[in-house]
Amino acid sequence: MKKYKDIAGDGGSNIVAQVEAQQRRLRARLATVRAVVAIVSGKGGVGKSSLTANLACCLAQAGLRVGVLDADLNGPTMAKMLGVRGQRLVLASGGVEPPRTSLGVKVMSMDLLLPSDSAPLQWNAVTQDEAHTWRGSMEASALREFLTDTNWGELDLLLLDLPPGTDRLLTIAALVERLAGTVVVTIPSDVSHLVVRKAITVASQVKAPVLGLVENMAGLLSGPDAALLARDAGIPLLGRVPFDPALAAAADRGEPFVAVAPESAAARALVALAAEIQARITAPAA
Repeated sequence: MKKYKDIAGDGGSNIVAQVEAQQRRLRARLATVRAVVAIVSGKGGVGKSSLTANLACCLAQAGLRVGVLDADLNGPTMAKMLGVRGQRLVLASGGVEPPRTSLGVKVMSMDLLLPSDSAPLQWNAVTQDEAHTWRGSMEASALREFLTDTNWGELDLLLLDLPPGTDRLLTIAALVERLAGTVVVTIPSDVSHLVVRKAITVASQVKAPVLGLVENMAGLLSGPDAALLARDAGIPLLGRVPFDPALAAAADRGEPFVAVAPESAAARALVALAAEIQARITAPAA
């Protein structure tokens, strides 16, 4: 029985040329984006998406041109949190025009394509076994299309909000060849630290620096110290964001918390965190 590697060329499918052409289009699209940063955790429930949304707002308030890609295709929340849910996508000659928030942040999310609140993303196949087999490659293709077909324009920073799971970062790193770095998010919980350690290990294996660790919801639980986790992993602790129920409420309303409650401890921590990330991205390589 012949295997794929035994076939001369690619059997006429031209798959290699197609993938190379897609990657060229992706590189051309991201050529006007100064830096791409992935926000990861590995663990769900740590407030990573609300953190990403507020970091984008902080950076936009500081005068940066910012975009956000919601890379969670099965549980997208970024459009809701950034207040653009329900806006129509416009197809122009330069690609799909992403909606902008009140602060000018460009947003692309699967949620902008789903027909209703209850409609899940489904990967159709003849059998569920086939759907499971192809899901990973289909998700990678969908993310490539989001990155390539969205008219991001000139951006100082594009934030990628990754879903739980350590494998998603490897997928993104393979697509975005010049990832500027990753930010890892945890909460003061033993379970969170257990999973986040794995995420840090994966992040250290991709060709991009780990910018550091963020402790979200600080003070909510009397759990382990994020500073010890960062020290053991050999990465910086970028900051701590105090737990504030008003932050989640603002996300539910689609309002930028850092704009509506700028004097709160959580908002001040987010502003400082955004400045730290910006400094680490723009700092010259050692």
